[in-house]
Amino acid sequence: MSSSILRTTTRRTLTAALATGLLLAAPALFATAAPTASAIHADTQGVAFRLGNEHVSIRFDGAGVVHVQALPAGVSDAHTLVLDPHAKPVAASDAKVHDDGTTLTLTSDRLVAIWHKQADTLELQDAQHHSLLTLDLAALAKGQVQLTHATDDALYGIHGYDKDENASAGLLRNGTQVAKAGEQGFAGAPFVWSTAGYGVLVDSDGASFALKGGRIDISGLSKPAMDVYLMAGDPPQLFGELARLSGHAPLFPKWSLGFINSQWGIDEKEFRQIIATYRAKHIPLDAFTFDFDWKNWGNDWGEFSWNPVKFPDGPTGKLKADMDKLGVHMTGIMKPRVHVNTVEGHYATAHDLWLPGEKVSNDYFSHKPVKDLDFDKPATRAWFFNSALKHSFDTGIIGWWNDEADTTKSDTQFLNMQRSIYDGQRAYSNLRVWSINRDFWLGAQRYAYGLWSGDIDTGFKSMAAQRPRMLSAISVGEMQWGMDGGGFNGHPSDENYARWIEFGAFTPIFRVHGTFGQKRQPWTYGPIAEKAATKAIRLRYKLLPYMYAYQHQDHTHGVGLVRPLAFAWPHDAKVRNDTSGWLFGQWLLVSPVVQQGQTVKHIYLPAGRWTDWFTGKVYAGGQTIAVTVDAKSWLDIPLFIRDGAIIPTWPPMDYVGQHPVTTLSVDMFPADHATHFDYYDDDGDTYAYEHGHYFSQQLTTQREGDSVHVDIAASRGSYAPALKFYLLKIHGAQAANVTDHGHALPALDSLDALEHASGEGWAHGHDRYGDVTWVRVAAAKAQDIVLASKNRKGTE
Repeated sequence: MSSSILRTTTRRTLTAALATGLLLAAPALFATAAPTASAIHADTQGVAFRLGNEHVSIRFDGAGVVHVQALPAGVSDAHTLVLDPHAKPVAASDAKVHDDGTTLTLTSDRLVAIWHKQADTLELQDAQHHSLLTLDLAALAKGQVQLTHATDDALYGIHGYDKDENASAGLLRNGTQVAKAGEQGFAGAPFVWSTAGYGVLVDSDGASFALKGGRIDISGLSKPAMDVYLMAGDPPQLFGELARLSGHAPLFPKWSLGFINSQWGIDEKEFRQIIATYRAKHIPLDAFTFDFDWKNWGNDWGEFSWNPVKFPDGPTGKLKADMDKLGVHMTGIMKPRVHVNTVEGHYATAHDLWLPGEKVSNDYFSHKPVKDLDFDKPATRAWFFNSALKHSFDTGIIGWWNDEADTTKSDTQFLNMQRSIYDGQRAYSNLRVWSINRDFWLGAQRYAYGLWSGDIDTGFKSMAAQRPRMLSAISVGEMQWGMDGGGFNGHPSDENYARWIEFGAFTPIFRVHGTFGQKRQPWTYGPIAEKAATKAIRLRYKLLPYMYAYQHQDHTHGVGLVRPLAFAWPHDAKVRNDTSGWLFGQWLLVSPVVQQGQTVKHIYLPAGRWTDWFTGKVYAGGQTIAVTVDAKSWLDIPLFIRDGAIIPTWPPMDYVGQHPVTTLSVDMFPADHATHFDYYDDDGDTYAYEHGHYFSQQLTTQREGDSVHVDIAASRGSYAPALKFYLLKIHGAQAANVTDHGHALPALDSLDALEHASGEGWAHGHDRYGDVTWVRVAAAKAQDIVLASKNRKGTE
């Protein structure tokens, strides 16, 4: 929310109160610092009053958020980059305010906020009037954020872990916790939340949270105006509100969901050979990231331009043209520092763009003098996407690996580095921006900002430790996370590499990388590892339409592809701090193998009915199961399908968009309650989706006695994909007949006959999950399909 809007709102309410005679005791009140509050104005969205020397306002910002502001007299408000500067306050349409003299109550359909006037506290309740937490308004007027809550509430958020930090604490937060951007994979936000149903966001660059004994004390805030946002809801609702306040992440390009090979130590000849091998082996690959090698380092515009010696076809655009034909996107490393004795360095000196107080030092790669730019300066950001970088962009560097901007004390240096590229590229091109960065501060997600976990070590211990790093980053609002698959430092064993690829296939950003001279191509780790890695990569590509829909959900609702189990089962104590598995989208639970030579893996499945993706074995949830692990071929990934699942897939391709998809397979596992999936597609490359150029269609399924109902809503958006048909695979159903809007669909003898039919129809048979009915229906129009079915598999 814009603080200028808040400031205007507060002033308007004060003016209105004076004009209507509500501020009868104002002279005496305004002259005292006693913590006695007097309401001066209330409307359906909130209340404003004076408390000591502070202007205090309590107002709805949407049905699920109460914004509390304490503004010292004579102080002008200013927001930090934590808040989206373009966000506007949202009224709660059903809000009510009731004042009985001793309390003033704000009510919406999501929460109840009660101002206890005598105690000067604000109590937050859920819609069922269960108390969630209480904010001390008298302390807030003195510049302190103090809250109380139930002592057994599980608390999350605030920060993740850097590459070397012990992450055994997992996701739960207690004691003294510092919100900062940090270094080497760290993620931070001035945001704490609970599965008890609430969240607290403060607008500040940095903060310290003291969590103990049912108290949350927040200190170290960066500005005198106190802006506290109290949220009520389940975890997805909380993160939806967080995204609305801090800014929605724009869509990454569709290719970025594919496999990305990064390498330090390469030239054009080797690069072309590597790409040719990927294509010859039909191992999917969508992007390749260059380290220092792509840059003309230390020479004139070297930070921003191709190295013509190592990549002779780079500056001319020929390399880009050749890679475009092969479906390969090139991305490159960027640094916050430039060489001082170059055209760019002289410009930075002349325009005072250097980081204040930093001395010249010799770069560890070029061994030439360099300094860091100060990206918190608007002039630096305006210049960084300059003519030389535009030429590199035009000739093929279309994604950004921003490195080493995490060494300053500023929480916003890295954020602003990517912000400069985001703003520059968006002003120059309609192609979507993509980046990975080495730390995260809330607000960065607005600028197409991914996080990777830093220069991690290889080995099983390091690989296992990436799980809490990923899930804790997601728990502070960074939904786009990745790592150096295989580890940066060292050389992984063949088994470690294979298992790392399987892990990476179920993360938001799927990439491999190593230190100088390290190769991370699957065929360099022997035939067994290559086979296992290739299988995992192809499985990810099969799931890409499922994954892209959840990337869109991140953009619209603030919750992305990977979710901690506590997001879906907030009241299950067994998943409070479970980092061994996670939801991949709403309908898949994955628990990758991260232990060398493991033969049995114990996995907790939350409540529900679960089906093993590979074997079809069915399990009842709410129990820990033992899964046999293949310690010789490394081919297995513990992956389970949730009851009610709707999972679109397509045939694996060598790269995203290699072939148009006219028929989309959709696996359905109907439950006794209605479940939904919003299928989404667009051009995958541009920002046309922001203007309605997309395709969206909701699919719903439910088992109703001996029948299964599938509802397909009318499509939305102006984008027309190649898609013509859905091939619904309705599991656990042996249909006797199938109708659409009451009209019988034609029955065919087999799946093969159905797939070769020219129109709609159905067939039944068996697959690894048991009975299945296949229904082929036209896409892009509303469907009301009913299967008269029998047979339901049991559970173990």
